[in-house]
Amino acid sequence: MFNRPLLVAATLSTAALALLSTGCTQLRARDNLNKGVQAFKNAKYSEAVDHFKIAVELDPTFTPARLYLATAYMTQYIPGAESPENKQNAQAAEDNFLEVLKIEANNKLAIQSLASLKYNQASGIPALEDKLKKLDESRDWYVKLIQVDPSEKVGYYSLGVITWLKWYPKLMEARNKLHMKQEDPGPLKDKKLREDLKANYETLVNEGIGHLKKALEIDKEYDDAMAYMNLLVRERADLLDNKEAYDKDIKEADEWVQKALETKKMKAARMPGNTGITQDEPAK
Repeated sequence: MFNRPLLVAATLSTAALALLSTGCTQLRARDNLNKGVQAFKNAKYSEAVDHFKIAVELDPTFTPARLYLATAYMTQYIPGAESPENKQNAQAAEDNFLEVLKIEANNKLAIQSLASLKYNQASGIPALEDKLKKLDESRDWYVKLIQVDPSEKVGYYSLGVITWLKWYPKLMEARNKLHMKQEDPGPLKDKKLREDLKANYETLVNEGIGHLKKALEIDKEYDDAMAYMNLLVRERADLLDNKEAYDKDIKEADEWVQKALETKKMKAARMPGNTGITQDEPAK
């Protein structure tokens, strides 16, 4: 027959050793995280990756280490570079951000980073159709971002930018067919071409404008969003059916340009130590 007190003592001892082992493992994981962060801050990304990999191997649920590992890989990624190592960096970044989302489905940093990664990948793709497919992937992640945080202005702004990137080449293609230069006033001269373009892209363009307006509701001084408002409104004018409606959109676009310039100037004036002469301020 077992000696119950001895059995209990042995069980407790085993449990204590397991807890101690777990504690030591977590301490080693944190130590490697700290070393990795230091290397990352010093731009020693390969060294940082090594430490972060050890940290997540020791504790696969250690989310901060996994996020840093993914970010270190993404930092080393160069859009458009075709080397196997560069592609591996992008894939490793994506894989580790996805691992974070398996643990924390609404981790905002992981979602925003995946959106940014897909956008950067798209920027390095020369073939338009492949670029657009990658932009759609980025768009899906930015939609997820604003679902997780409806107050995230970068999400709305980025959706507006992606809209412009998808729309602008099609508009330029139409203008080229009509031998219209970029600076030539619209609307597009060919009614059928204009109607076809409107049917396929007017909703998209209006959605993009709506996203930018939302970004500006969140931050009324978001001058980058104002710049893209100018572009989308100005280029939407090419789809309109008459000169009056066209001129109205062009007037609005010009107002966005002016507002963006004024906002940039206002922000510059707020910067500490800005005592120089501004563009519209005479010397005294």
